[in-house]
Amino acid sequence: MSQYYNSQRKSNLYDPNSKEPFRISRTKIELFLDCPRCFYLDRKLGVGRPPGYPFSLNNAVDALLKQEFDIHRAQGTKHPLMISNKIEAIPFKHEKLEEWRDSRLRGITYLHQPTNLLITGGVDDVWVNPQGELIIVDYKATSKNGEVNIDADWQIAYKRQMEIYQWLFRQNNFNVSETGYFVYCNGKTDVNAFDQKLEFDINLIPYKGDDSWIEKTIFDMYKCLNTDKMPEKNPDCDYCNYIDTASEKLKNS
Repeated sequence: MSQYYNSQRKSNLYDPNSKEPFRISRTKIELFLDCPRCFYLDRKLGVGRPPGYPFSLNNAVDALLKQEFDIHRAQGTKHPLMISNKIEAIPFKHEKLEEWRDSRLRGITYLHQPTNLLITGGVDDVWVNPQGELIIVDYKATSKNGEVNIDADWQIAYKRQMEIYQWLFRQNNFNVSETGYFVYCNGKTDVNAFDQKLEFDINLIPYKGDDSWIEKTIFDMYKCLNTDKMPEKNPDCDYCNYIDTASEKLKNS
């Protein structure tokens, strides 16, 4: 991974004197909520966290799910998962869908005028119900024993992800349902043989979002970016604790 990691980035840094909107992705909002110091180092000083390894299997599941739902999108029909879960909706057809899905370069965007921050997010899927409300959908993949859910403490990030997408679509003048869905694919480990294929149980998990926290968070990020003082770290931040401990050891060696 080292060949792809730039420990001192020179581009995409926040400049308080610039008139151009500054792009803040959904993942950077989550970074700020996880640790303001890491966010400041990344967005203002160009020192990002080292990247993790890519989740290639998860990406493959995402791609296959999108292809499957797109077949029903083109036909204007319900996916079998919607039928089995009695969901009154069909995949939403829109000319900008591929743009909205492109989390890296495009996504669905909204310029927050008071801060000049361009908030972005790349959604997995969008459905629409008979009332014309858009339903935000996120794909997840894992392999674990027992029923999957979104109740673990660390899964608050999943819920915030859903809420940011709902907020972005509302800011773009869409009528958005409060309830979104996680299409959660759980890889089976109890089958008799591998047979060159991985089988999944698929669960549809509803989640009623609350985006009331987002506006304040945007202003908090803006305040953070416009200070010259390094923010306090999150005491539970593994990255900051590693840096502080390593620096102390090096200083005393």
